[in-house]
Amino acid sequence: MSTAGKVTSLDVAKRAGVSRSAVSRVFTPGASVSARTAQKVRDAADALGYRPNVLARAMLTGKSKIIGLVVAYLDNHFYPTVLELLSDALEREGYHVLVFMASHAASDVEEVVGQILDYQVDGLVLASVALSSDLADRCRASGVPVVLFNRRVETEGGLAIVSDNHTGGRLAAAHLARLGRTRIGHIAGWEGASTQRDREAGLMEGLREAGLGLFAREVGDFRLNRAQNAARRMFDTDVRPDAVFVANDYMAFGVMDVLRAELGLSVPDDVAVIGFDDVPAAAWPAYGLTTVRQDAEAMVAATVKALMCDIQGHSTKPKPPLPVTLIQRTSA
Repeated sequence: MSTAGKVTSLDVAKRAGVSRSAVSRVFTPGASVSARTAQKVRDAADALGYRPNVLARAMLTGKSKIIGLVVAYLDNHFYPTVLELLSDALEREGYHVLVFMASHAASDVEEVVGQILDYQVDGLVLASVALSSDLADRCRASGVPVVLFNRRVETEGGLAIVSDNHTGGRLAAAHLARLGRTRIGHIAGWEGASTQRDREAGLMEGLREAGLGLFAREVGDFRLNRAQNAARRMFDTDVRPDAVFVANDYMAFGVMDVLRAELGLSVPDDVAVIGFDDVPAAAWPAYGLTTVRQDAEAMVAATVKALMCDIQGHSTKPKPPLPVTLIQRTSA
C-alpha cells in the first residue's frame, strides 16, 4: 500500500496482478476490458477499500459526469422537490449533481459559476438565477451547456425551461372573478425575475378581461418574512382586499398565517388566497391552498433532455412554456 496510507490504483493493480492501465479501464465507463480482468480488479479494489478519483479522471478524459446546479434558495419548497427529481433523472443518465447557492445578484452568480467551471462540469443548470451575456459567453467558451430552469432571460447562451407563467396569472384572475371577488390584491415576488413579470402580466390581463383592476399591490421578493410584511401593509387599511394572488406558494403560506393568526380574518370567507407552484404543503389541510400547479416532473425531464442533447453535440431549439393547471382547494 502507498506510504501515505491512501489506496491507489497501483496498489489495486499489484494485488490483482494486472497493469495500472487495466485498473483505469475498469473504472472508466465504456472502456474495453475483459470480464475476467474486471472481476479481478473489482475484487482487489473491494479488499483494499479503493475508490477511483473521479476528479483526477475528469482531468484526463475531459468528462467529469457532474452537472452543476446553481440555485438561489432552498427554503422555497419547490426547489428541494426539483433537486430530488433532477438528481434522480441525471443519475439514470450516469451523472451526479453538484449544488451551489447564489443570490439573485449577477455578480454573485458569476462568481459561483466560475467556481463550478473549475470542477470541469459537463453541464450547468441555473435555477431561478440570472444569466448575463458575459457569463453565457464564458460558458460557451468552456464548452459547457447551460439550461435555465424556471427563469428566462432576454439574452443568448442557454436554453430556458419555464412554465406558462402568463397563463397561470390569467387563471388565477379568472377564478377569483368567478368567485365574485372584486378587490383583488397581488403580492409580487422578486421583480427582477421573469417568472414574476409573467405571472403579474397574466394576472393583469385576466383582471382586464373580467372588467376589474388591481386593488392593491405589495412586493414579497419570494421571501417568507417579506411576504408577511407585505400582507401586513396591504391589509392595514379600512377597505381591505377580498382576495389576493401571491406569486408563489412559499410566500402564500406566510400571508395566510398573517391573515388568520394576526388579523383574525377568515380564509376564504374574508379573503380568498391563490398561490403558484403547488408544492406538497399546499395540499395540507392546515392550508388547503388553491394554487397554479407547475409540473415539476415535466420541467425536470425537459431540462435533462436538453442537457443530454447539448452534451452529445446535438442541436437544440428553444422550448415552449410548459402547461400549468389551476388546483382548487379551500383557500379560494
